[in-house]
Amino acid sequence: MSPEAAATAAYIVAALLTVMSLAGLSKHETARNGVVYGIAGMTVALVATVVLAAGSLEAGAVALLVAGFVIGGGIGLWRARVVEMTGMPELIALLHSFVGLAAVLVGWNGYLEVEAVGAAQTTVAPELLGIHSVEVGVGVFIGAVTFTGSIVAYGKLSGRMKSRPLTLPGKNALNLGALVAFAALTVAFVVAPSLGVMIAITAVALALGWHLVASIGGGDMPVVVSMLNSYSGWAAAASGFLLDNTLLIVTGALVGSSGAYLSYVMCQAMNRSFISVIAGGFGVESGTAAAVEGEHREVGADEVAEMLREASSVVITPGYGMAVAQAQYPVADLTRKLRDKGVEVRFGIHPVAGRLPGHMNVLLAEAKVPYDIVLEMDEINDDLASTSVVLVIGANDTVNPAAMEDPGSPIAGMPVLRVWEAKNVVVFKRSMAVGYAGVQNPLFFRENTSMIFGDAKNRVEDILAAL
Repeated sequence: MSPEAAATAAYIVAALLTVMSLAGLSKHETARNGVVYGIAGMTVALVATVVLAAGSLEAGAVALLVAGFVIGGGIGLWRARVVEMTGMPELIALLHSFVGLAAVLVGWNGYLEVEAVGAAQTTVAPELLGIHSVEVGVGVFIGAVTFTGSIVAYGKLSGRMKSRPLTLPGKNALNLGALVAFAALTVAFVVAPSLGVMIAITAVALALGWHLVASIGGGDMPVVVSMLNSYSGWAAAASGFLLDNTLLIVTGALVGSSGAYLSYVMCQAMNRSFISVIAGGFGVESGTAAAVEGEHREVGADEVAEMLREASSVVITPGYGMAVAQAQYPVADLTRKLRDKGVEVRFGIHPVAGRLPGHMNVLLAEAKVPYDIVLEMDEINDDLASTSVVLVIGANDTVNPAAMEDPGSPIAGMPVLRVWEAKNVVVFKRSMAVGYAGVQNPLFFRENTSMIFGDAKNRVEDILAAL
């Protein structure tokens, strides 16, 4: 078997493993297998690429390729080992930026090897030069948008940038203008390829990616991460066309389409327009939340423990604050203790709890919370009215009644967990500060709501001790 045939066979195996990975990740019970399939698929693809390159490149080039393989793999392993679960969303956004940058570099390499040297000195057939130029322009554009958009998402998620949406005058016209400019520049590049047009396409795409994500508020960042995941897939697919690599085309299309569908599902869960979000908030004006007045009631661990002793049913709704405090382990201990006492305990997970889809599910699985008591928002919402106690641990925007009661709120229309319908609500927070969307929560001032302040992990441990 020739090296080319062996590589093609390996790429088919890698593509199938990628499909199996996506299928495995669709359920809690098979998620670990899904991760293993994905790792195996990527390993097969990388090894096949290195082996294929060894048969066609000089020794120095192969050594450089292997060095990149080892250094990049080492950095990836190091980052994976040291990153906290709370830092996972911004790490993923940063990794998306690498995919976008790689697509830009592949596109520029395609230009330098073909368009820059002229038709007479390339192996591309004359009748295919126009198609190649389109592939270069589209690949660079998608990659550059993904690159700067992911950098901005990383900045917002990590707190290095303000989460509020950027509202430049005529922002919608700027986005549409950038798309029109890209289309015109691509036509110009196909007709007469030049360095100046390539630079212009790259610059327009970099600016559009930055502005698109900067114009989206922090409350919609989970959707943005999913959207950028989709963009990175299409960027990889575009690189696959340029490199004539079937595996990149297949896996890129899988990632792109699955990321787009996930973004659509999340937009439905948040009552957001899919087109609006992917277009940088096109057509959406920021609302002004109504002022919240009232006094909150603070309780201690002993009082919460007394509520739980008398409760017949408890629902726990976690949020990003639980991840920050690493409170999932004492929460799991509390769950086991209450269930041993005959109390029905369940978890209510909002689709965008945390800052990444599935963030809370991973944390709870890590703490060995049984899958069957971890329910989605739609599965638990109707039961909250008959619940004795709801523990809101580090959640804010996902339990904010203003989403349903205040048409002027920036989160108006967003489906939320209706925790205020329960007999008693206990909110774990460090302070009375607003949530990630920058909106005050009237839940904190309801008559049936009590606030317990401090580190969530310490407070849950105090409640355990009191029990």
